[in-house]
Amino acid sequence: MEETIDLRAILRLNTELSQIQDLDILLERILLMARNVVNADAGSIYARQTVVEEGETVDNLLIKYAQNDTFQKSLPPGEKQAYARLCVPINEKSISGYCAYNKKTINVPDMYDIPEGAPYSFNSSFDKLTGYKTTSSLTFPLATEERLLGVIQLINKTNKEGKVVPFSEEDELVLTNFAVNATTAMQRAFITRAMILRMIKMSELRDPKETGSHVNRVADYAVEIYDRWAYRHGISIDERESFRDILRIGAMLHDVGKVAIPDAILKKPSRFTPEEFNIMKYHTVYGASLFDNHTSPVDKVAMDIALTHHENWDGTGYPGWVDPMTHNPIKKDENGNPLGKKGEEIPLSGRIVAIADVFDALSSRRVYKDAWVEDEVLGHIRGQSGTKFDPELIEVFFEVLPAIKNIQNLYPDAEH
Repeated sequence: MEETIDLRAILRLNTELSQIQDLDILLERILLMARNVVNADAGSIYARQTVVEEGETVDNLLIKYAQNDTFQKSLPPGEKQAYARLCVPINEKSISGYCAYNKKTINVPDMYDIPEGAPYSFNSSFDKLTGYKTTSSLTFPLATEERLLGVIQLINKTNKEGKVVPFSEEDELVLTNFAVNATTAMQRAFITRAMILRMIKMSELRDPKETGSHVNRVADYAVEIYDRWAYRHGISIDERESFRDILRIGAMLHDVGKVAIPDAILKKPSRFTPEEFNIMKYHTVYGASLFDNHTSPVDKVAMDIALTHHENWDGTGYPGWVDPMTHNPIKKDENGNPLGKKGEEIPLSGRIVAIADVFDALSSRRVYKDAWVEDEVLGHIRGQSGTKFDPELIEVFFEVLPAIKNIQNLYPDAEH
């Protein structure tokens, strides 16, 4: 007897989608929701990517997230599975490419028994490499009438007994409705991401270090660190999902205050003088002032991150206890200078981004320095535990280091 789908759960999912603001968090959540709705063991979500190859514009599908419950169960608690960066041409040769090309849902009961004459085929190399058997699949587009946004491919629907079964016509109908709402949420998130990237592009025009790749890496590192910290502390799934959404947006904007720093200092290819460094420190205050009028939780977290991502665990960082609007000290030492924030006086978001930012800065090549080798970077990070960085978060950082390295590969710096 075919299992029925809880329509109330679908309505709840649609409500959840409308509340997620960050594009990457949304894509990961869409995939998980789609899998849960039809009880799929695994799946991938692809985003449309337009690139220029040999002078021609080419559309591909870029895998953004992959999930596999069978693989996940074999990992230690709290650890996430890694996945490969993969591009699929939008043409009729592969199932996902065919789905994207024709904006058509493809339901295959058995990937090893695709009907003769089908224009697409199944590449079984992944199965051979991992020992995982892909059987049933359901691939559907995320698209408007005018534009393809992405594709979701779900793998191996399971019944109550855990047996792999084909996806049903009811699954197709429900996911078609789900795709409409997911696409609407994606369009909204694309607009939010575009606005953020424009702010970052403005910073990049002033400071070549502030690139899209850098801020995406820092944001993803921050989410990975937070996820493991939240797991350690027993934070509920709902609270975790909500905070990681706004954390990623806030982390992307951590250095937006640099737009207020003079070019002579910002673009200086050598060390700052003490006077120049004191001016540079105020990018934290300028950035925080952009979010002072809190209209959403994102504003509060973005302000905290901009203001405190250079504070040190031992209180020696900057800018310290300063009002971001007036620039006046809130807490002062005997000389009238602002006291540094220390320990848990620094918001969790700022403590996390501090680690993510330093790791990425040391690991990346700049016009004034080469990238440090990995052992040097990790040794430095570990050596700053308890002085510059929160000791517990350093433990967490090393626990999620495999995921951090995977993110480095997902967002490489552009060649110049």
